[in-house]
Amino acid sequence: MSYNIIGIGEILWDLLPGGKKVPGGAPANFAYVASQLGNNGIILSRVGTDTAGIDLLLHLNAKSLSKDYIQDDPKNPTGKVDIRFENGQPRYEIVEQVAWDFLELSGTWRAIATQTDAVCFGSLAQRNPISRETILEFVKLTRNLRIFDVNLRQKFFSVEILRESLDIANVVKLNHEELPVVAQMFEIKNQKPVQAAREMISRFDLELVCVTRGAGGSVLVTKNELSENAGLNVAVADTIGAGDAFTAALVSGLLRGWNLDKINEFANKVGAFVASQTGAMPGFPEEFKQ
Repeated sequence: MSYNIIGIGEILWDLLPGGKKVPGGAPANFAYVASQLGNNGIILSRVGTDTAGIDLLLHLNAKSLSKDYIQDDPKNPTGKVDIRFENGQPRYEIVEQVAWDFLELSGTWRAIATQTDAVCFGSLAQRNPISRETILEFVKLTRNLRIFDVNLRQKFFSVEILRESLDIANVVKLNHEELPVVAQMFEIKNQKPVQAAREMISRFDLELVCVTRGAGGSVLVTKNELSENAGLNVAVADTIGAGDAFTAALVSGLLRGWNLDKINEFANKVGAFVASQTGAMPGFPEEFKQ
């Protein structure tokens, strides 16, 4: 069965060292991988009417992703991120006042909200109050899985943004570096992944919290269950988009009613595959389709 899985927020160009550019943005990466897993992955975002925006839409078309829900912005440029690597990990310089900072809750977006099986949103795209209001209102219109993928980038997050997002989500995913930051912001004293996750579940009435640990695997926690996975060893090309791929696989498994161990294993496999490829939107083998 194919599900409508939406990523709402930023879409942009990742500018890699050496001058290469690839399409990116966590919600776009998420929706792309969801589509590669056999679902209807949909991106809700905004690009400028500049050459960068036109090129981005052409790239999405080449990836068989719909541009029907991507808005045109005649005033603001298409987003971009300068990426450099430190000790193998990407570091981001994210340009401000770009098209995805000005998302609008159009009639088209309202209509797709009622047909959504899962929506994933993050904290970065909420840095501008305009997009923040749009994202929160859209998520509230949906009735199924609401995944808050915490992505603490530069200065673009606050207690208020995180609290409102946690309040409307029913699934939360964050990594092992973000967990202690979030725990401190909300005065969660026990910062060990399982205990901190359980406190987040209780405090924000969540169904599941996922903590990823890079090459060290991940832990999935619900009110009554726990799954730990040690991860996979792969030759890493770059880690851009690997976390977004993990989230897409997590959601795909949840929608299909898999048990936590099966979801965890599959999500690590998908995340590891993307890490073994260059960029966040590689071609996927047929074996990944569900």
